[in-house]
Parts: sequence; C-alpha cells; structure tokens
Amino acid sequence: MLGSVDRSPPESFESFCSSRFHALTLQIYAFTGDLGEVQDLVQEAFCRAYARWSTVQHYENPVAWVRRVAWNLATSRWRRLRTAASFLQGQRVQHVAAPSADRVDLTWALKRLPEAQRRIFVLFHVADLPLQEIAEQEQVALGTVKSTLSRARAAVAPMLSEQQEGSSRV
Repeated sequence: MLGSVDRSPPESFESFCSSRFHALTLQIYAFTGDLGEVQDLVQEAFCRAYARWSTVQHYENPVAWVRRVAWNLATSRWRRLRTAASFLQGQRVQHVAAPSADRVDLTWALKRLPEAQRRIFVLFHVADLPLQEIAEQEQVALGTVKSTLSRARAAVAPMLSEQQEGSSRV
C-alpha cells in the first residue's frame, strides 16, 4: 500500500534517490516517450518526496509513492498539452483569397484622399449609410456631407481610371 507505514530503519534520502532514480526514469519514460521531460518529472517527484521525507521514508513502499507522483505529474503534463493543442487548433490562421485588383486600386485611391473625404466616402459606399445618418454621426450639416462626398468621388474617379489604364502608383 502506498501510504502504509513500515517499521524498518529509515534509509537516507540520498541513497534512496541514487538507487532508484534510473529505474523510475525508465518506467515513466515507457509511459511518456520523452526522456528529457521524464527526467524533469522524476526529479520533481523526488523533490516532493524530499520535502516530505520524514513521512515518506516510513511508508511500506516509498518508491511506489514517488512513482505515483511522477506518473501523476506526467498525466497532468499530458492533459495540459492536450488542452493547449486543442486551443491552438482553433487558432489556426484562416487563409482568404487575395483581394481583387479593383479592390486594391480602390484602397490605393482612398489612401490618397483627405481623412474627412475618405471617411464620408467609406461610410456612404462601403457601410451603405444614408446621408442623414452620416451627417449625424460626423456631427456636420447634411450639405457638408453631400459636398464632401462629391469632392471625394471627383478625386477618386481619375485615380481609378489611371489605375485601369495601367499607369504607375508611385
């Protein structure tokens, strides 16, 4: 039994650890398959045994206690890795199609507009908001929205026709 008390003379922790570390490492390695990780797990199990050595040394089978601790640590590690892998699987990059040439040209042209014109142009043509709602959102008069939109369209049109003719974007 793991926790039953043995009445034999106590063994020093150093001799206990040095005589059993290799065998426990091999046993847990057979379970996990990762020698570097297993060495850490078994060392952690022995550290926990050391912290409780005054009690653990009197168990009927202290090796079984350390083995169980190492086994539990390996199981916990496996669960954490499985949870992390599951989370990461949901975080994969979604590949989307490249933007069309027209969209690239429009984005290029919009970047050259003053901010107020670009904002009103996008709100009207992309967000599909009515002129009155744009005026309310931007806190400007309806006539200002109309004239700004008109200037934005007038500025964008020649830039888009230049792009369609194949001229440089520089």
